[in-house]
Amino acid sequence: MSLATYRSKRNFKRTSEPSGKTPRGTAMGKYLIQKHAASHLHYDFRLELDGVLLSWAVPKGPSMDPADKRLAMHVEDHPLEYGDFEGTIPAGEYGGGTVMLWDEGTWHPEGNARDGYNKGHLRFSLQGARLTGAWSLVRTSGSKFGGRDGKQAWLLIKSNDASAQPNSAIVDEATDSVRTGRTMQQIAESGSRIWRSRRAPLQGAKRRVTAPLSTARQAPDRKDAGTRAALPARLQPMLATLVAKAPSGDDWVHEIKYDGYRMLARITKGKCTLFSRSGKDWTATFGEVASELARLKLRDAWIDGEVVILDEHGRSRFQKMQTALAAPSDASFTFFVFDMPFLDGRDLRSLPLRERKARLRDVIGGGAGSVRMGPEVVGQGPDFFRQSCSLSLEGAISKRLDSVYADGTRTRDWLKVKCVRRQEMVIGGFTPPQGARREFGALLLGVHDATGLRYAGKVGTGFDDATLTAVGKLLRARERATPPFVDPPRGADARGAHWVRPDLVAEVAFTEWSEAGALRHPSFKGLRTDKEAAEVVREVEGPSPSVTVAKSRAPARPASRSKKSGTASSVVAGIALSHADKLYFPEAGVSKQDLAQYYADMAPAMLPYIGRRPLSLVRCPDGWNGPCFYQKNAADHIPDAVRRIEVTTSSGSATYMGVDSEQALVALVQWGVIEMHPWGATAPRLESCDTMVFDFDPDDGVGWPALVEGVQLLRTMLVEFKLQGFLKTTGGKGLHVVVPVKPALPWPRAKAFAKAVAAMLARTFPQRFTAALAKERRKGKIFIDYLRNAEGATAVGPWSVRARRNAPVATPIAWEELSGDVRFDHFNLHNVRDRWRHQPDPWTGYAKTRQTVTKKMAGRVGLDWSDPD
Repeated sequence: MSLATYRSKRNFKRTSEPSGKTPRGTAMGKYLIQKHAASHLHYDFRLELDGVLLSWAVPKGPSMDPADKRLAMHVEDHPLEYGDFEGTIPAGEYGGGTVMLWDEGTWHPEGNARDGYNKGHLRFSLQGARLTGAWSLVRTSGSKFGGRDGKQAWLLIKSNDASAQPNSAIVDEATDSVRTGRTMQQIAESGSRIWRSRRAPLQGAKRRVTAPLSTARQAPDRKDAGTRAALPARLQPMLATLVAKAPSGDDWVHEIKYDGYRMLARITKGKCTLFSRSGKDWTATFGEVASELARLKLRDAWIDGEVVILDEHGRSRFQKMQTALAAPSDASFTFFVFDMPFLDGRDLRSLPLRERKARLRDVIGGGAGSVRMGPEVVGQGPDFFRQSCSLSLEGAISKRLDSVYADGTRTRDWLKVKCVRRQEMVIGGFTPPQGARREFGALLLGVHDATGLRYAGKVGTGFDDATLTAVGKLLRARERATPPFVDPPRGADARGAHWVRPDLVAEVAFTEWSEAGALRHPSFKGLRTDKEAAEVVREVEGPSPSVTVAKSRAPARPASRSKKSGTASSVVAGIALSHADKLYFPEAGVSKQDLAQYYADMAPAMLPYIGRRPLSLVRCPDGWNGPCFYQKNAADHIPDAVRRIEVTTSSGSATYMGVDSEQALVALVQWGVIEMHPWGATAPRLESCDTMVFDFDPDDGVGWPALVEGVQLLRTMLVEFKLQGFLKTTGGKGLHVVVPVKPALPWPRAKAFAKAVAAMLARTFPQRFTAALAKERRKGKIFIDYLRNAEGATAVGPWSVRARRNAPVATPIAWEELSGDVRFDHFNLHNVRDRWRHQPDPWTGYAKTRQTVTKKMAGRVGLDWSDPD
């Protein structure tokens, strides 16, 4: 094995390709493919053996179909360092053109690799990000070793094993870099001719030690800094490495870690385009941000930052971002900018960060609109990080002041440290829903490593009804027959599993990784539509840099402070509350104690409707705008005042929680509960429905008058059936019509009747109603959700507070009150107590209502109940 031929074909004064070290030893194992757009597009297939990369040029690229025998021209051995090459080779040089790292991993020969190679029949297995399984390289007859120019004709053939894919089109489907996510065009347009590797992300770029940020703005030659360059069409962001601790030296600047979507803004000729990490155009979604950037007095620029949604305390919140993206025209986005790689015909990437930031400040100024710079503090990283966590921020980003901008590269010049652990995960499947759960039970998750997509557990909490519906639709469109994981789940995790195409990315909060490589206590936070599934790997906290202790410096002051919760305790209804002054609804000034007192005061109103019923609870230990999750099964450590209710359904047995006293209601608040959702049945007669609920859920385009007409139409139908319905707000945009029945209606009949009623309304008034679950069929219509009437299903209880802004309350109302718009937070924790105490009960007669669904009623909506009533 020799590099002599490789070196003889290259002028290393003109190309920054590695010349390579003299091969030593007998190591093997590295495998990679580089997509190479030279005079002809081809794929360079490389295997490490005896200190070099054996190399073949495959014109059509590899195929996972065993029927495809792909020509592979053996070319000169390449140095091991070449395996990290992604960039451009100068025109006029040997192999001039664009090079992408298309796949990488390890290879394992069958038998003796050297013997197989010398004989011209090399059998091996691949464990790559894209290619896996058994393969062969076979030298064709008449192609002698050492032929003209050292080239030989071989065939690259996929073996017919479990990983084979008939009619494979993998080179057409996989068009981006396995390491950086860039396309060939993005690599070519980056303007970079710098060879990058893991050890030196920007080889040859010298770090310059300059003045601190506060004085760097006085540099007299700033306009001439950088090198002249045309503005590239695309750019990849520089990425930070996760570490356990923030560095503390004076050569670091610290920023808030924002919880939003990373964006790169391209500004030219008065027009701004916003691109995500994956290169997707988001300009239409973040239109106001783009407009404000376009108004900057710039010839052209690339600006790096993060688009976020801020809460009332100025903190970015990813869950708010998810909600805002559903209706972006109504949202107020903020773009926090922190770097500027290009400005006015100059490439600034080789300048130190402190100089790029100084230029950026000149451009942005002290803006407080939708485009602004966030707080930055030099030195004292641990203090900055601690304060970030105390203010309930996501964490901190630490950057070397002299770092260059290594676009498309994750380096240790930029570090991130998180207050709460989060991980992007690829969705590879889902489990069936159980009980009242709709769409799916849990998502099956994985992360990529050198072997492929590796299973990393499942997440079944953190979903609301809207999220279940939206994600469920995406899952159904991606179902496939086989698992995408290299190590599919087994046992209970795999029972009834559905597999999906692994291109959806979820963000998941969790406490720690288990020894088996699975997430512990995960909670779903949202989908990352700005991230590519292929780039999702496990984030491992690396060691923090060795730094000197910084001089004393004022602590960091992030954009705004939230009111810090104290540790005071108090007693409500005999239940001791910890952290009683913690704000559960900061915008409404409602503390944990306020919520507990509300439920204590409202116990006489609530218990007739939720007492002795199994409950599904919404727990938000840090308030409504913090992490929230559903809980229905009783844990061993539930408060003593809370009742345990044994439940046996068609899905099996379980123990739920229930309440029958004001102490139980307050105990749930102490446990972090905000919302209470009861079953439509009362213990011990849980096998029969005694409360039917028709949930009117209007599309955003449906106005209040249309919603009123809709529920009035249902009321008219119920009156014809001689059924009395009671009305309730939900604390959101919809309304519930509640129909109490005798506890003798089996669940299948209750659900069938509710579904038939909803379907009849949808058939009669197709422009107004839909009973279809598909979200796309609800536009401009009212969705009548009949699934609240299934065994184990729940609906928010009367007088329950909702985990939403301003503490809205699901409130019983009279039909006459529909003359005014009473949705959302019209009724809230501050005003419903007086309403209940001083106004007539709109549900008078509810408890004495004796009615049921008869055979005759069922027949009128198209149901056949053949047995007697």
